[in-house]
Amino acid sequence: MTPRHEDTEGRGPEEPVVVRDRRRVDPQAGEARPPSPESDGPAEEELAGKHAGPSLGDSIIGEAVSVSSDVEKQLAERTTDLQRLQAEYANYRKRVDRDREAVVLRAKASVVDELLPLLDDLERAEQHGDLTGAFKSVGDKLVSGLQRAGLESFGAEGEPFDPSVHEAVQHDTSPEVTGPTVTVVMRRGYRFGDRVLRAALVGVTDHEPGAGAPVDPPVGGELPLDGSIDEPDQQ
Repeated sequence: MTPRHEDTEGRGPEEPVVVRDRRRVDPQAGEARPPSPESDGPAEEELAGKHAGPSLGDSIIGEAVSVSSDVEKQLAERTTDLQRLQAEYANYRKRVDRDREAVVLRAKASVVDELLPLLDDLERAEQHGDLTGAFKSVGDKLVSGLQRAGLESFGAEGEPFDPSVHEAVQHDTSPEVTGPTVTVVMRRGYRFGDRVLRAALVGVTDHEPGAGAPVDPPVGGELPLDGSIDEPDQQ
């Protein structure tokens, strides 16, 4: 029986099958193999580099730059907030200190206001010569203590009249003064700090030209100011 031949007519000799072992680790020795020079195409690393896009290092650097920019922005915002809070707190402290001083000053002024009649009695007793001995020592200590606390008296003869601190109950005129002047003090006034506790009761003298003041002579045919006309002498 004649062996049957396959349909091989018209075909050349079959090409041998070549199997390339591209494994990087030798399965027998367990060691890494050096790259094969017979590789037909580019190395896998080069292909991976061409198609993988940006490297992992570039991505990490970009993320780090972005995070750093966000941190700097947040730091600037927090610094601005802190500066604003510090300014608000400083203004608050100043306002609280100012209000506290105002409350203390009002309290002191209220106490001193209640003592003004006592000071009037001490002044009248001194004017009549009754403020002597231990009574005078106590009065002087009281006045000195109030002055150290901020009490100030005003209203003395010869002061220019000031309607904001003087209450005029008597008025007169005199050529001896050049303007409204306090000439009589009936009750002394007091102020505590910038606050006027009590106005001074005074008598005021205003300026009045004297009766014997010289009159300017007439000039250029003008009539004299007193209205008199000299008549010519009759022969």
